[in-house]
Amino acid sequence: MSTKGNAQLAHIIENHRDNLSGIITNSWKTRTLYALASCRTALLGGHIDKCNEASCGKIHISYNSCRNRHCPKCQGHLRERWIDAREKELLNVSYFHLVFTIPSQLNQLTIEQPELVYKILFNTSWQVLHDFGQNPKYLGALTGMIAVLHSWGQNLSLHPHLHCIVPAGGLTKNCKWKHSQSKGKPGCRKASFLFPVKEMSKVFRAKFVAALRKEIQLDKSLAGKLFAKRWVIYCKQPFFGAKQVIEYLGRYSHKIAISNSRILSIENDTVAFTAKDYRKAGEKMVLTLSQKEFLRRFALHILPKGFTRIRHYGILSSSSKKRYKAIIDQQIGSPKRPEEKSPTLHRRCPACKKGILQTVCTFDQRGPPKNWTIQIIK
Repeated sequence: MSTKGNAQLAHIIENHRDNLSGIITNSWKTRTLYALASCRTALLGGHIDKCNEASCGKIHISYNSCRNRHCPKCQGHLRERWIDAREKELLNVSYFHLVFTIPSQLNQLTIEQPELVYKILFNTSWQVLHDFGQNPKYLGALTGMIAVLHSWGQNLSLHPHLHCIVPAGGLTKNCKWKHSQSKGKPGCRKASFLFPVKEMSKVFRAKFVAALRKEIQLDKSLAGKLFAKRWVIYCKQPFFGAKQVIEYLGRYSHKIAISNSRILSIENDTVAFTAKDYRKAGEKMVLTLSQKEFLRRFALHILPKGFTRIRHYGILSSSSKKRYKAIIDQQIGSPKRPEEKSPTLHRRCPACKKGILQTVCTFDQRGPPKNWTIQIIK
């Protein structure tokens, strides 16, 4: 198949549907790729909608989505629902944005034992923030964190890292809100970070390696390379309002390794796609890979079955955030929420733009019933 202009990940998978197991040896990842290729096709069944406008009455056929979290077609609706829930939980403070990255020396171990490495990455990142927050020298209070796991670089290589947002403060043992030293205010000399970055990076490295040693027999050579490597926790400028936090969450929460919009063409057994060149201030460049290599790299970022890639900690944890938010709002007030979005209760007819689509029939992979097929052809 040669495709330009409307190239999609599903097309690449479909080109190799009969030989996926020869490219991807992990059965769970292979099943996931099959699901992505089947998304919004007759293989998943669908439904028939009819416009209720008398002057129109057009019939439209739609195929079901796979709803897989790795699918580039299925993230929009899930992302909006998740963001709406997070808007209700925001605190009336600034938020800091931190990125915890592990070095490439751990890539092979990540390929072999992804669940172990990702679990340690989440746990260690929170331990670092928790310990620095509890230290009276820096804050002396319990803070919180929302962490989103990304495992890819722009060229689809393995690059595991956590995008985290952390409120500028925390609750003391007496349940009193305490702002961080900088409070994340614009113009503040310390506004670009919550705690000392260099100290955090050293502690992050030490805790991560220690956690690895508890779980596996860590090779001495690898351990030496990890300690020789300078680990960096990247700290971006803080968010100064609810709108910025929500925009950030929208960009990163349900992002996948590559979107269909980045795939330019599929031809001659190759895939051309765009990527940012961070050595040139993020300028766009075009990369070309063989289709098999493209699929191999994409599969690196299919998470283990049931693995949670978005996690909440401390005062933002799922089990405690409602109670903590009520306490904090009483002391510092609640933030002004963005304007409520009007829920899309109806689907407008794409033909007449006036009528509302109403589902009149559902079907499985065998396709629409003949009586409806005849009407669709007409």
